[in-house]
Amino acid sequence: MHPVERIDLAPGYSISRVVKGSWQLAGGHGNVDVAGAVADMRRFVDAGITTFDCADIYTGVEEMIGVFLRVSRDAVRSGGIPPIQVHTKCVPDLDRLPTLSRFDVEATVDRSLRRLGVERLDLVQLHWWDYSIPGYVDAAGWLYDLAKRGKVRHLGVTNFDAEHLLEILDEGIPIVSNQVQYSLLDRRPESEMASFCRTHGISLLCYGTVAGGLLSDRYVGAVEPSPPYENRSLTKYKLIVDEFGDWRLFQSLLEVARAIADRHGVSVSTVASRYVLEKPAVAAVIVGARNDRHVADTAGLCSFQLDAADYAALDDVLCRARGPKGAVYGLERIRDGAHGAIMRYNLQAEAPT
Repeated sequence: MHPVERIDLAPGYSISRVVKGSWQLAGGHGNVDVAGAVADMRRFVDAGITTFDCADIYTGVEEMIGVFLRVSRDAVRSGGIPPIQVHTKCVPDLDRLPTLSRFDVEATVDRSLRRLGVERLDLVQLHWWDYSIPGYVDAAGWLYDLAKRGKVRHLGVTNFDAEHLLEILDEGIPIVSNQVQYSLLDRRPESEMASFCRTHGISLLCYGTVAGGLLSDRYVGAVEPSPPYENRSLTKYKLIVDEFGDWRLFQSLLEVARAIADRHGVSVSTVASRYVLEKPAVAAVIVGARNDRHVADTAGLCSFQLDAADYAALDDVLCRARGPKGAVYGLERIRDGAHGAIMRYNLQAEAPT
């Protein structure tokens, strides 16, 4: 198996450039075998994928990773497996944004520390549902205070656009990363965010690179699915396909990706994620996987590089795309729009303490 590339997200802080995502282990994606999921985590680490992404609102996921960290501590100490990095999030409920306090933010961090069973969180990424509600700069500042107290190692944001991220930076709050959606279908980070991050020394951590599985061999030549979809990921990313163009254009993209995959001896999903991994300002791609069947394919992201002919073939299709357009996460912020309507804005209220 080819070694997984690594990168310094900050001085002295190295992550794998392929990050194991865990949204698929949360509610809305079917039943989860907790013991099996924990065992699968070790197989990803053994393959060189040592960095895990989760969130305070991913039901049960921080606890699962916490179990894995506990059973892995001896192996890490002895050098049997490499150190593990866990990135989580701070996602205050929409209904709580107007009254969010320093106490609320610290309580969220303390809960993540407790669930993960660690003394310090490696990376906390702030999300803010509605920019018209003030407080995101304050919340970032409170997280920075927690970092100075040793509860948080590094600060990031997720789904922030350049304008509002700049407000946080202007207050002297150090941000190392912005987690955004980025794929062959959704290239909104290229409009402004990538250049902004390069200017300010911020790395992009990218989710949605395989569009919930739509950018995979399974859908090459497939009939267009219709609702109800089998899980939340397909519901979300089918909307992105619709923004990109019709199903015929999507199939053209898959056919090109399949031809590129054949040339390199990999899968369509691997080509799709590699495309994002090679983009400017991108530190890592977050690849969701429910089990270890995807380990070899995921690690294979670092076994090849796209060449000029690959990019030319992809660009021939991508130049015909209609969208999505606008800033990162802009469509998703329109609450009465198609993308905003499927969001769950108040998951903290449902989360166990």
